[in-house]
Amino acid sequence: MLATAVRAQISESSLGRWPYNSRLFRWLVKEFPKQTTQITHNYATEASIDLKNAYKCIRLETSPPDSITIDKELVQNMYKKMVMIRRLETVANAMYKEKIVRGFCHLYTGQEAVCVGIHSAMRPTDHLITAYRCHGWCYVMGIPPLGILGELAGRECGCQRGKGGSMHMYAKRFYGGNGIVGAQVPLGAGIGLALKNEAKGNVCVALYGDGAANQGQIFEAYNIACLWRLPVIFVCENNEYGMGTKMHRASCSIEYYTRGVPLPGIYVDGMDALAIRNATQFAMDYVQKNGPMIIEAHCYRYYGHSMSDPGTSYRSREEVTEMRAKRDPISLLKEVAISNGFLTEDECKKIDADAKTELEAMAEKVKKDKEIKLEELWADVYMECKEEGVRDTIGVRHKHFRVGKTMEKDHIKLKSFKPDTKLEPQGIPMEIREWEAQVEAIKDVRNKVAKDVDKSKPEKK
Repeated sequence: MLATAVRAQISESSLGRWPYNSRLFRWLVKEFPKQTTQITHNYATEASIDLKNAYKCIRLETSPPDSITIDKELVQNMYKKMVMIRRLETVANAMYKEKIVRGFCHLYTGQEAVCVGIHSAMRPTDHLITAYRCHGWCYVMGIPPLGILGELAGRECGCQRGKGGSMHMYAKRFYGGNGIVGAQVPLGAGIGLALKNEAKGNVCVALYGDGAANQGQIFEAYNIACLWRLPVIFVCENNEYGMGTKMHRASCSIEYYTRGVPLPGIYVDGMDALAIRNATQFAMDYVQKNGPMIIEAHCYRYYGHSMSDPGTSYRSREEVTEMRAKRDPISLLKEVAISNGFLTEDECKKIDADAKTELEAMAEKVKKDKEIKLEELWADVYMECKEEGVRDTIGVRHKHFRVGKTMEKDHIKLKSFKPDTKLEPQGIPMEIREWEAQVEAIKDVRNKVAKDVDKSKPEKK
């Protein structure tokens, strides 16, 4: 190695110009054979990360470990997913501003660590249900980005053929982003009951926000899940603002992980994907043996409640900027990956660039795609239709048919689109007939009154 270092400084053609006192260096260069120097990167394959002060626990005899062992594949996969979600939301933001996405659009930017951390700890057979801030969850649960963007834009390439938007996206073992605040939590308890009856050791993760945390149905779900020891992890994604209200203005107790008496609870730093993963792994083991648990993941959303909310009337721009600079979940994971040799700065830049290119190309595909046919509006109403047509429709009676994706055992199949436009009204329920008769009677009465009023008016001379 000494000879190599010397040779880096001395070329053979310059040896004659060296003074006598450099004889030692001459000898080293002459005696040691030339060596080909190869620059190699010694990447780490595994590392232990300290997670002290990432948790607070209540009603637990043990707590999640203060460290987590990670490997290169895990960290790279988590980083790629977080970057993809961030870029997905950036594209959705741009499409909304172009008026390609209409209606509601709730972005997940800033909360990626919760999504990716929990999913990395889940097994392929576990189930999940969440609220309407769900684009990131849709992606990690198996819906391609094109299907998500297409659904937001109401296009045929959407995962529900553009008929539902972000509040009606579903995948296998993923029960959607639900539009009614907090309503998904008791549904999650019901899924937990089904999983317990199935007795295969699977778990349901039911997520809600701090804005829903004061609802009565949340505590009803806690209660029944505790009584029946259901395998459910209730996760409060506390992003500090329920719509436009700071959490301490809406809740007398902002320690959401403590509020499920007698359920145990864990508070975890929701900006740290590895801490989230560790807490979820601990909870997975716990709920299979002991019943439900609460996790409060304290995170922060960068945008307003929805795209119609600028998010700056109830908080300062400086607050958001500081959080982005100091506590960004992607930046935190990136630091861990680089410092432990799992990724380089150039590799991170490539991942970012690839995600940007891929999502922008998908956005262009969505813009060129078409909307579904009008007659599809009454397709795919039922998972399995038991009647001739769509029940309780007024006026034209529509026969039910399937065109979208349907779950059949463990496979998803696409059925052909063959609507029956010649359907005649058959078997109309009596209550609908009575209702229509009442409507017609009301119209007749109104017409008669209007005529009587006209007759009572004096004629103009």
